Amino acid sequence: MLPPEDLSRARTEALAQIEALTREFDAIVAASQASNADDEHDPEGATIAFERQQVAALLEQARRRLADVDVAVVAVENGTYGRCETCGRPIAPERLAARPTARSCIDCAR
Repeated sequence: MLPPEDLSRARTEALAQIEALTREFDAIVAASQASNADDEHDPEGATIAFERQQVAALLEQARRRLADVDVAVVAVENGTYGRCETCGRPIAPERLAARPTARSCIDCAR
């Protein structure tokens, strides 16, 4: 099975998102260091700690997505892309179209 063109684009997008989220995280940390506000007791809106954790969670998701893309690229190179890692059967083209980094067929994913 030929690799989907989406893998290259997905990798580029994940890297760009990681870069943007890293900048945002660093800016939040810098802002909290520059401020002497007591954000933990501020009744207005979200705390800096909440914002930092929210961005950290998004950053972790982007890193996992990049790792999944990298695994798919290696599978393409090894000729195993599109085969279920659990049962060895082919993964349905519709599943790969919807999720190019899928590593299992729909039956094994259930």
